Amino acid sequence: MTGHFFEGAEKLLEIWFINGNNGSNKSTKCNDLRNIPRDLIEEVLNLVNCKVLTYAQSATTDTYVLSESSMFVFQTHFILKTCGETTLLHAVQPMLELAREYCGFDVVDQIFYSRRKFLRPELQKAPHTSFDHEVSYLDSIFEGGSAYVLGRTNVDCWYLYTLDKTCVSTKTDQTLEIIMTDLDEEKMKIFYQEYTNSAAEATKKAGIDKLFPNAKIFDYLFDPCGYSMNGLLPDGHYFTIHITPEPDFSYVSFETNVSYNQYQELTRKILKMFNPGKFTTTIFGGTASTSLDGQRKMSLYPDYGRIDHQIVCLVDHDLMYSYYKKHPS
Repeated sequence: MTGHFFEGAEKLLEIWFINGNNGSNKSTKCNDLRNIPRDLIEEVLNLVNCKVLTYAQSATTDTYVLSESSMFVFQTHFILKTCGETTLLHAVQPMLELAREYCGFDVVDQIFYSRRKFLRPELQKAPHTSFDHEVSYLDSIFEGGSAYVLGRTNVDCWYLYTLDKTCVSTKTDQTLEIIMTDLDEEKMKIFYQEYTNSAAEATKKAGIDKLFPNAKIFDYLFDPCGYSMNGLLPDGHYFTIHITPEPDFSYVSFETNVSYNQYQELTRKILKMFNPGKFTTTIFGGTASTSLDGQRKMSLYPDYGRIDHQIVCLVDHDLMYSYYKKHPS
């Protein structure tokens, strides 16, 4: 395979912290990841091989739009997702040290590292050359790690690493991620500078601004093509979209932590917006009673056949993975 190629699939890292000295998850003003100086965050991102394009703050969240995807920093956890040939796991150890030094967080309450199968894994840099190498790298830092592979390994699949432990924190966060490939080429034209003059114009043309009308949006349109955005909602929730529009390796991801009852309608809107040939959804949450029971009956879409559907019950979290393919026209 020759010619231009870009790996749109993100590596996604989420780490939750607590202060272990007092044996509780009660946080003080000092126990806040947003106390880490921004220039030190940027030094970590340099290790990952990405740059900050846009930075903003809200009452609950620091948001970074990156040259390769996004970062969100909250009081007790952060989310970092990077695409291309970035070395995301090089951020883990430095972030643990910064969380300890500037925030008093000396215990990792939970970690989630996930990604879909790479289109061209041979282009990745260590430790991302294989999931086994990524697991070994994380196992060298954490005790009690658990690695999972969901989906069909010879077609498409999704990898997860997490800690096999009961968490101290009482967090009730939930996450929906939609990963789309084989995108509609006409819809993807929006995200080329040849057809669109600015990030704001792309956001409006695609209808992204209407997903959450009360959100503050921070967007970026790349040259010659590509798009990233972070959105912050007034209630402290977020959403983020990243687009690689080239037809040979088109890729779009959507992620949010808004409440479960919005996931079905959100997914329908996203599918209409991008018209993928294939997509996967992952839904993460606290317990089966809150996270999965209401979702199992709502995960079918008229234009798509559900190829795979798997539910994993972890110690403190539940995960539902589904893979869909468009019906032949």
